Amino acid sequence: MVDVVVPVFNEEADLRPSVERLHAFLAAELPYGFRVTIADNASTDATWAQAQALAAELDHVRAVHLDAKGRGRALKAVWSASEAPVLAYMDVDLSTDLRALLPLVAPLISGHSDLAIGTRLSRSSRVVRGPKREIISRSYNLLLRGALSASFSDAQCGFKAIRAEVAHDLLPLVEDDNWFFDTELLVIAQRAGLRIHEVPVDWVDDPDSRVDIVATAREDLHGVVRLLRGFAGGRIPVTRLRAELGRDTQVPSTVPGVPRGMFAQLLRFGGVGVLSTLVYFVLYLGMRDLTGPQAANLVALLVTAVANTAANRRVTFGVRGSDGALRHHAGGLVAFLVGLGLTSGSLWVLHQLSPDPNRGIEVAILVLANAVSTLVRFLALRQLMAHRR
Repeated sequence: MVDVVVPVFNEEADLRPSVERLHAFLAAELPYGFRVTIADNASTDATWAQAQALAAELDHVRAVHLDAKGRGRALKAVWSASEAPVLAYMDVDLSTDLRALLPLVAPLISGHSDLAIGTRLSRSSRVVRGPKREIISRSYNLLLRGALSASFSDAQCGFKAIRAEVAHDLLPLVEDDNWFFDTELLVIAQRAGLRIHEVPVDWVDDPDSRVDIVATAREDLHGVVRLLRGFAGGRIPVTRLRAELGRDTQVPSTVPGVPRGMFAQLLRFGGVGVLSTLVYFVLYLGMRDLTGPQAANLVALLVTAVANTAANRRVTFGVRGSDGALRHHAGGLVAFLVGLGLTSGSLWVLHQLSPDPNRGIEVAILVLANAVSTLVRFLALRQLMAHRR
């Protein structure tokens, strides 16, 4: 049996048509037993009443109420208590084409894979969404590849499944109760040597989505840092978990789960760079109208330069303690001056050509200039830290 969980919060408008559509599809197309579990996350509208009505009207539909919000909290509660051998979940808007559900759960039922995820970033996926969400999604997954060496392509697609015995081992280790739950579960699963199956999906963005992108991004970045600390400090017992699950206990890396060499450094540096660039543009756009573009660029670049060097010392090059910190930050500031020259010069040229340029063109010019300065920063920091011992 497959238990398909639909977490909801204040979805009174979409809940009934979505669950009825999902139920009809499962009854007609899924060759396995199924159950739909509506997990209400402390809704304040009529969602819970509708969930109870659907459970009374439709076979194989049940409703569970939680007193606190959080998608991760809902999935932990329902998955931990479910007796189904395969556990899945999907977003209530059904943005993902339901025809991908059978390819999602079949490898888990056969025992071929441990987890399965829908991916919108495969070449064979068909995705309809705006450029803003596309850029954010790809940047986030690039960050995961760089900072956490994630091998899966799409962490946040709301279309996933897991074998129950694997879930029971992993869920106690997952701390997040909200949107970062998916990423944390997948990263721990990968470090534990579990097999993650990916299914290209057709996906249409919900224009009425109420996800707070800025708050979610901040939460996700905090989660990435927490995972890095957990793996580096041994708080997340990956080695023990691999042994308990019967997986290879050897991870060929100086940092758990991360390959050696310059390529791995580039990946980690790229992840830190994506984070730094996001912080830079938040600061720049927040100050630009108050201080002007040049002053906003100076402050944003200086703040992120210092933070970038500190993050790369620890994450990219594995430097601990204060030994060489002054020299490393001095090198980082030299790279900062190069970046300041590139970005300020680019802004100056742009404003000479057009006194009031389009904001999108201004940001695009800064992206290009920051890309060049990032390469300079990597080469400078690597030269400073590569032979630190």
